Order: sequence, then C-alpha cells, then structure tokens
Amino acid sequence: MTGPVITGVGVVAPNGLDREAWWQATLDGKSGLGRISRFDPSPYPAQVAGEATGFVPADHAPRRLVSETDAMTQYAFAATNEALADAGVDPAALNDLDMAVITANSSGGVEFGQRELEKLYAEGPQAVGAYMSIAWFYAATTGQLSIRHGMRGPCGVLCSEQAGGLDVLAQARRVLAKGTRLVVSGGTDASLSPYGLVCQLANGRLSEESRPERAYLPFDSRARGYVPGEGGAILTVESLDDARARGTGRIYGQVAGYAATFDPRPGSGRPPGLRRAAELALADAETGPEGVDVVFADGAGLPEQDRQEAEALTGLFGRGGVPVSVPKTMTGRLYAGGAPLDVAAAVLALRDQVVPPSVNVRPDPVHGLDLVTDRPREARLRTALVLARGYGGFNAAVVLRSV
Repeated sequence: MTGPVITGVGVVAPNGLDREAWWQATLDGKSGLGRISRFDPSPYPAQVAGEATGFVPADHAPRRLVSETDAMTQYAFAATNEALADAGVDPAALNDLDMAVITANSSGGVEFGQRELEKLYAEGPQAVGAYMSIAWFYAATTGQLSIRHGMRGPCGVLCSEQAGGLDVLAQARRVLAKGTRLVVSGGTDASLSPYGLVCQLANGRLSEESRPERAYLPFDSRARGYVPGEGGAILTVESLDDARARGTGRIYGQVAGYAATFDPRPGSGRPPGLRRAAELALADAETGPEGVDVVFADGAGLPEQDRQEAEALTGLFGRGGVPVSVPKTMTGRLYAGGAPLDVAAAVLALRDQVVPPSVNVRPDPVHGLDLVTDRPREARLRTALVLARGYGGFNAAVVLRSV
C-alpha cells in the first residue's frame, strides 16, 4: 500500500515551544529537563521533569477556551495551529466531513481535574465548573480540535501510552484510504501536577535521580529510570495525490510502513514483541533492515527494557549496524506525545540529512548500538524507523521515507 504523507509539523516541547526552536535546541543538545517548578516536588521521590516553561495558552486559543481546557489540549491547540500553517491548509476551504482528527492520549487532563476536585473539597460542589465533565477526558483534545477547526470526519482517540503516538498514524492511514482528505494526528500529554506525578510513580519506572543531567540515561550502565515530560507534536497527514493537487509547499515524508504487537504475559518465556513490530513494519514498507538509515529508539531508560530493545535492534541490524538516536533525552518521555515528537524528529532529520544526538549518555558497549551522542551526525538519510512502547505491553513501529 502506498502510504500517506506528512505535510505539516507542529511542536510544543520542554526544549522548544515551536517546531524550529525545538529542532534547533535538539541539534544543539539543549536539554529541557530540570527540577519541577510548577509545584514543590520535595515530598516526591521523583523531582526532575521536562516542563514546557514559558508556554502562554492565550497566545494560541481564545481565553474562553483556555479556561475550559487542560494543558494537554492547550499544547495541542498551539501545535495544530503550527502544523496547519506549515502545511498551508485552510480548513475553511475544505469540506468539514473530509477532515478528521485522530490523536493519542495517555494521561488525560489530570491538572484540570485536580484543580476542580480541590474546589469540591474546599468549597463544595457549587464551586466545580461544568467543564470538569469534559476537560479531564482522554478524548477532550480530539473533540476540541474537531470543533475549533470544523473537522467532522472520522475522528477518534487511541490510548496505548507512548505507542499510541504511532498507532494514530496507522488509523490516519486507514481513514485516508477510505476517502478522507486530511487528518490532524499525533498527540500531546501533560501529566505534571501532584496528582499526575503520583499516578506515574505507581509504575516504579520514574528516575529518582535529582540531577537533571543524570536522571534519564537510556542504554547507559547508569540508567535507573526515565523522566516524565509534557507536550508533543501534531502532524497533518494526507494522501500524496491530494497533497500535490492542493499545491503544498513541502512534503516531509511518507508513512511507508506500520505494525503493532503486544508483549506476552510476564513469565511466559516468550520474547518481547518489539522486534516483531519492527519486522512487520519493514515488511509493510516493502523494505528490509538494510534499507533503514536511522532508528529513533523508544529508550526506556531502565536496564531490562533497554537490554530488550538493544537485542531487538542488534538482532535486526547487527551490532552497530545503524545509527540510533534518542532525542527524548532532552525532553523526557512525553507519553502519548513522545512518539509523535520522535516522528517529527525523524522527518526533520530526513529533511536536513542529519541525525540528532542523545545527550548525557555514555552508551554501554554491551548493548552493541551505534548510539549518536553529544553532537548531531550528518548522514545520507532516506528511511527512518521509529519505535515506541507503551506501559502494559504495547509496541508500535513506523517506517518513514523521503518522497
């Protein structure tokens, strides 16, 4: 199957509040990780995160909408505005039923929900706003974007943690194949509130290192967990024919292949499903491992998960067989926003012919990976593989190709 193409990219991230600012910071190795500033994190074992510091919601949506929405949706407002402008899309010029919104979500509107619950306990039910019933909901971002931009096609939301950010591209491909002309896809998450942090701590995977430069070190012998972050990326996706007919100024890349798998039950003795997802995605793209020029890894930052991913990559490509990058070392893991941000990094890498670095990491030789560290690496790039895993056993892989 000929895959759809990505024609617009919008970003909100801890190290850059728009696409080009984030991309330049990423190439410069500039990290957005730091001690949590939104609230006092000292009572919590995990105190480092990637915050979208300086983001002003009212710059991207009417104040009325800002008061009715959680930060996760406000980030999506900004990223969607940027993606549509980047693609040269005027939604008013298209039939509303020809446009869809399909986003990923993991955290829900936890900050908004916590704020309203505090009002309930302190002031009583009359103090709770009506939008409590909407803003916390995992589908709120899709709904708000659909309403704001008049996109009434086959909309939806997928919840498979970080893997969901790739799963939505597959769903976009499906609806485009059935006649939809344009899909706004990707994801943003915002889980940095006291309640949100407590929820994350329950999985036992967050880094408790207090030094930001040591807190998130995937594929490093010092790795002890990951750092959470907020933000993500929104992409405009359409068929190649429609994009060319519309006269778009840029095509970032084609979604050439996709696959998803689910890990077996722990203790079953069966292997994890990440390598199988990558193999199936490559087969879907009608290419083999030799056709991949760069891999954007999931990079869990946990010894066992890193070992599993490294074994999947060396099993496919051989030891040191392909450059590997984990730019999320500068943002933290953004949950449903993390994989779309990796897709954004991948298509910009294809555009600029450069592999962004992973920062602060000293790769453990036992993993056998050609991990790009410290500075960007110029390379001839045509095809990128993006991997994502979601807590609970989700795996997804997407192959992106220059057009």
